[in-house]
This record gives sequence, structure tokens and C-alpha cells, in this order.
Amino acid sequence: MTTLLHIDSSVLPGEASSSRSVADAFRRAWEEQHPEGTVIHRDLAADPVPHITAAAWSAGFTAPSERTPEQAAAFAGRVKLIEELERADVVLIGAPMHNYSIPSTLKAWVDNVFLLGRTAGETPSAKGTPVVVVASRGGSYAPGTPREGFEFVQNYLGAVLQGALGLDLEFIVPELTMAPRNPAMSELIPLYEASRERAFMDATAKAKALAERLAA
Repeated sequence: MTTLLHIDSSVLPGEASSSRSVADAFRRAWEEQHPEGTVIHRDLAADPVPHITAAAWSAGFTAPSERTPEQAAAFAGRVKLIEELERADVVLIGAPMHNYSIPSTLKAWVDNVFLLGRTAGETPSAKGTPVVVVASRGGSYAPGTPREGFEFVQNYLGAVLQGALGLDLEFIVPELTMAPRNPAMSELIPLYEASRERAFMDATAKAKALAERLAA
């Protein structure tokens, strides 16, 4: 059986969130292809993981027999998250842009699973695992746009997930999501709607393509 690790981080619930809505479309298509599969869902907004602490960080560089009780307890939480990543056949991440970067809750998850000598380093333990990131944003930060230089979601996640953890990374980018809510962006609503439609189509297509790839 296959395992999908699905991570949401938007502070908005349900259909109010573009990243959640598009990720749900991916997940539904995935489940249609893998009705017997397992989905591990972490909603980091509703149930955040602890931000990294000195004990949790230092435990990763301390022999198990030499860890303090505080280090051992903190590291056990990290190991659980790391094992979920390592067990996954595919990872799905909803990563909305919050003030030009990822939500702090998603950064906390990254900090917990990033462990030199295991998930990062010369032989990353989850290397090659496909990961699809739904990177929604209120405006447009595409190459050639005035705010291209403010894009720290794809740049950061590309460096960490692909560059350091060795995951096989793809992005789905629904943009201009603030257009229906901001009167100053009303003329951009058609572009927003087109971007949203493409994102849903991409989510379904990528889920089916990955299902076929794993079945091959």
C-alpha cells in the first residue's frame, strides 16, 4: 500500500484557503487511484508541531546514551515527524505565502525534519521522494513581475526540500488570490480565476501521474 503525507499550513479553513482547496483536489485524485492507501494528514494550523528548541536541536548531535531526559523527549517528537517523511511515497504540502515567505508553522516542521546525517547530508534518507507543493499567493511574484524579488516561498522550499533533503520537487502556484477580496485588484479577477482553474487541473494531473509512476 502507498502512503501520502499531506501537510497543510494555511491559517484559513477549508475553501477559504486556496492552498487547502488545491491540495484537497490532489488528495482526492490520489485517493481515487489508491483507495487502499494510507494518508497521513498534518494540519499545522490546527495542531502545530513544536518550534525547534535547544534541546531538540542539540539532541541530534548527541549520542542517545548521553542525551538528557529533556533532549530525549524533544528528539522523540522530531523522530516521529522524520519517520512520517521517510515512510511517505509522496508528500503533499500546502504552503501559502504569508508576508513573502512560508507560515512559521511550516518552518517549524521543516526545522524538525531537517537532520544532518539522516534526512540531510550526503545520503538523505528520503531522497527521491516526490513532493508537490501548493504555493498559493495573494499577488503575482512570477519572473518579470515587479515583485519577483519578494518571492521567498519557492526559493526557500526549493533550497531545503530539493537541495538539502533531496526530494523530487514540483510546484503548483495559484496566484492573485487576493483579487476577489481587494477592490484595488478587481481587474485582475479573470487572471485569478484562470490561475485557480489551472491549479486544480495541475493538482489532479500530477496526482494521477504520480500514481501511474509508482505503479510502474
